[in-house]
Amino acid sequence: MQRERILNLLLGLLLAACIARLWLMPLPSSFWVDEMATVFVVHHGPNDPSFAVAPQVPDSIYYRLPQAAESLLGFSEISYRLPSVLLMGIALFFIARLTARLVAPEAAWFAVFACLSMRGFNDQAADARPYALGTCLAAASLLFLIRWLDSDRWWDAALFVVCAALLWRTHLLFWPFYIVLALYALMRLLRHETRNGWFPTLVMFALLGFALIPVFLDALNLFRQATGHVIVALPTFRDLRISLKFGLILICGGGAFVLSRLFRWPRAHAFSASTSVLLIAAWWLIQPLSLFAVSLVTGNSMFVARYLYIGLPGAALAATLAAAYFIPPAHWKQVTLALAAGVLLLLGQWLHLWPMHHGSDWRLAARTVDQWAAGNPDTPVLCPSPFIEARPPVWQPAYALPGFLYCHLPVYPFRGKPYLLPFDDSPEAERYVTSLAEGPIPASGRFLIYGGSGSVRYWRNWFSVRPEFSAWRRERLGLFGDVVVELFERPGQIPR
Repeated sequence: MQRERILNLLLGLLLAACIARLWLMPLPSSFWVDEMATVFVVHHGPNDPSFAVAPQVPDSIYYRLPQAAESLLGFSEISYRLPSVLLMGIALFFIARLTARLVAPEAAWFAVFACLSMRGFNDQAADARPYALGTCLAAASLLFLIRWLDSDRWWDAALFVVCAALLWRTHLLFWPFYIVLALYALMRLLRHETRNGWFPTLVMFALLGFALIPVFLDALNLFRQATGHVIVALPTFRDLRISLKFGLILICGGGAFVLSRLFRWPRAHAFSASTSVLLIAAWWLIQPLSLFAVSLVTGNSMFVARYLYIGLPGAALAATLAAAYFIPPAHWKQVTLALAAGVLLLLGQWLHLWPMHHGSDWRLAARTVDQWAAGNPDTPVLCPSPFIEARPPVWQPAYALPGFLYCHLPVYPFRGKPYLLPFDDSPEAERYVTSLAEGPIPASGRFLIYGGSGSVRYWRNWFSVRPEFSAWRRERLGLFGDVVVELFERPGQIPR
């Protein structure tokens, strides 16, 4: 018993250290661009006219959480992200409970640290976006479904329906998870592994389907506009392979096998619950396989890493299941200690005192722009939009601010006069920038280009090859991850 208490204490301390380093310490870092869209939704409401170009952005129940956090704690990166920290903590609890039911009671700690070993899982905890809420609701809906099928308690059924009904209202690309729920319930019914019969189960799923009709209609309407919101290329089979986290599963299963042979552990109890194996496999595979298939069939890529986060706990459970074939019950916690220590050492970003949440330091970039424009508030600052929807005719030089397409500007303001550019090149954009090159830019003697690296690179090269700017000094200011500030300055310009 003393040994067991020590192991539990050590695991608890390592869990606290991982949460502190991987979840809490990145909270003060700069928002990335989608988080600034969250700020815009909270401050301007989901019905702001600028969302007409991207109605899917504010269409989530999630935004009530950062709104409540700001009302209680004020505006800051920390207050906006705290709801996600709490939700991921609850999700970890649900995942541990699910592991105890589906794999083995002794494996719960292992599954928790397997989750923490994935950057995509940890990113949700420090992200002011809907993904933590989705992961929490997915785990909760599964847990309550299993409890209902095990015990036929109607309050478990009610909680299942509520959590599952809220899931699609969190993000419209969480729909494949309903396949996981239906497959598991169907398998339990077919194998007569439930106290509930077909009729009550069909009633519960019918109630869930009825609750999801409005969301389905919204999703169908937005699907017709999907082409205008595609932000990544069509996925390849390599992308699919990476998303399935085979490395984690091989490391956990292979490592457990090596340890079992090295220490000559007795063979672990064979795992035989086929319905549990089916559920773990479905949670692991269905989200990436569904979005991969739909992307290839429609030609509109939905295969974005953050849209796959909801399936990551399934990969962690698959890794735990692979290890369960070789780890006897008495040795789970010792193995988990090694896994936990490895997670903390490898993912802690120990080269930085305060790890960053995302590779985008918009806050420091905006401060740098502000410093260079401080002496002249009319200094031109060319601002390409970070959103793909910023294209003519939606984009225009007189685009009304504040607006969604430039939601980063009010979050991290700066002195200087912003000139709004579209997401990418177009004849309209070229004509507009040409007019700037012949007017306000030469009059100022200095201008900056501020935005995402790809857009800034294009306009930097555009100005660099124009003869009238060939003698101007050009400098990239600072390092801000995938955000760039480029300075152009006429020779002889008075230093700031």
